Amino acid sequence: MLKRLFVILQQLLPTRLIGRMVYRISRSQNRLLKNLLIRGFVRLYRVDITEAEHPVPDGYESFNAFFARRLQAGARSFDSSLLTLCSPVDGTIQQIGPVKGNQILQAKGMTYSLDELLGGDDEATALYSDGEFITVYLAPHNYHRIHMPTTAKVRKMSYIPGKRMAVNKTTAAIVPGLFSGNERVVCHFESSRGPFALVLVGAMNVASISTSWAGEVLPRRPDTIEHWFYPADDGSDDSGDGSGDGSGDRSGDRSGIQLAKGDTLGQFNLGSTIIITLPPGAVSWRPELAAGQPVRVGDVIGAFSQLEDR
Repeated sequence: MLKRLFVILQQLLPTRLIGRMVYRISRSQNRLLKNLLIRGFVRLYRVDITEAEHPVPDGYESFNAFFARRLQAGARSFDSSLLTLCSPVDGTIQQIGPVKGNQILQAKGMTYSLDELLGGDDEATALYSDGEFITVYLAPHNYHRIHMPTTAKVRKMSYIPGKRMAVNKTTAAIVPGLFSGNERVVCHFESSRGPFALVLVGAMNVASISTSWAGEVLPRRPDTIEHWFYPADDGSDDSGDGSGDGSGDRSGDRSGIQLAKGDTLGQFNLGSTIIITLPPGAVSWRPELAAGQPVRVGDVIGAFSQLEDR
């Protein structure tokens, strides 16, 4: 009953207003306020600050700068093989396994639509149907930068409006279609081992989401799907068209954006969830991985099929 009341309360709260307030407060450079917020947060969530790049709290100009902090050099490492897929985040696996047709497992007895998760992108849905997925939840105490799980080129990015509900285990077990209904940014990549999508799912206190190539993507208009296309290096126009009523088409913003394995992909400015989807047969997950297991940036989570380099 308490869990359901928690969900109902979220549905009643003015989450966008809360998000705007969090955005402003978390970026305040008032020394007393930001130090109070940082110290309180560290104490409340037992954050490990020994890996932080700068002294805490004085080395950070705002709470948000601390929250999206870099780690010290060498704090995380990546396997260099083209055949391994590494965790892009520190967090806890919520679900991992096959996409069954067009359905992804959210919680026991509950699935959601791959098509809805990807914003009605028919081409991407066909590509990843019956494929593989992993969902990783970033708790408040986790490191909140997102890194590349393998070397790849950016092909497309989409902002998809939605709700801003919490994405923790409790909410995921109760709210149908949580991840496909929340505000999110979908990043499409092409690697030497084939395509994959990495979805950055917003949540109640996620005031913004940034990517390394586009800067701050959120906040945006909450009623408009927007797309950014990145053509191939050879000059061919693979940008396509905007889809859906009111879609924004920003084709050709930049081209040839390649990120190496381990490079910073982006960051959550307050925590959330990532989802990776891959085509059928593209990857074999490490057999010991399961829901509830923690992972860290750079951990090998799967092996690509040994296809010829593309």
